[in-house]
Amino acid sequence: MSPSELFNIVAMQGFAGLSLFSVLLLMGLGLAIIFGQMGVINMAHGEFMTIGAYTIYLCSHLAETFSPGLVPYYFPLAILLAFVAAFAFGWLAEWLLIRHLYKRPLDTLLATWGLSLGMQQGFRSTFGPKEVSPTLPDWLLGSWSPTDGLDIPINGLFVMVITLAVCALVFLAMFRSRWGLRVRATVANRAMANATGIDTRRTDRLTYAIGCGIAGIAGAAFTTIGSTGPTSGSLYIVDAFLVVTFGGAASLLGTIASAFSIAQVQSISEFFLTGSMAKVLTLSMILVILMMRPQGLFASKVRR
Repeated sequence: MSPSELFNIVAMQGFAGLSLFSVLLLMGLGLAIIFGQMGVINMAHGEFMTIGAYTIYLCSHLAETFSPGLVPYYFPLAILLAFVAAFAFGWLAEWLLIRHLYKRPLDTLLATWGLSLGMQQGFRSTFGPKEVSPTLPDWLLGSWSPTDGLDIPINGLFVMVITLAVCALVFLAMFRSRWGLRVRATVANRAMANATGIDTRRTDRLTYAIGCGIAGIAGAAFTTIGSTGPTSGSLYIVDAFLVVTFGGAASLLGTIASAFSIAQVQSISEFFLTGSMAKVLTLSMILVILMMRPQGLFASKVRR
């Protein structure tokens, strides 16, 4: 194998890792926002991703059935609807369930796990047990070839653009908006935030819903690289928690760095090893680093 061929293989595997990185980052961002402020271990986070994926499928099916001329244009609007649907379900879940279990982490974990099982059964009853895939617009198909032997999928490029846009919006919202100011005040000192007039309960609810909405966008991105089934979200939940733990809880920068590291190591090693061995290598790397740095790559600074 020539050096140029090896370079092309590593580059294509690395770009495949960027597609996985995009999904993991969107999942991890939502989890980091929820866990960082509320301390809630949301085991149902993968199912909110599935809501977003099924929203894309429904929009595709409706466009094909009632207005085939909209098939080339429906996808951007469907991404927005995926966020809205997951946001609405997240708001409802926090109001009905999560708000009653604050400061009870084990109960919250068990409750969200039960919620995830119930949502999976709801998906089976509504969409059936088989996996489904939306009809993607023609402009999302094909590949871009910057050099001979190097093909980069266009859908992967689109997912990366969406991910960068979401990350930019999250950072702007966190550090340049009233909601972000309230979130940071609540994380720093909840009692003092309440004393200054911040409605921390409303802030919690909005934060949980936004985190779920970002998971919905992750589901929309997932539809470009895989088919959707009732348990699709649960396949990513462990990796998403690894991203948050490895990067450092409540650290958005750490979430980005850990998602990139995990996705690249896993994708490139899968070419040279089997899928299971690549997963073992990735987990071993994370465990070794966490043994040396238990607080994660970027630990948040807290005043004592």
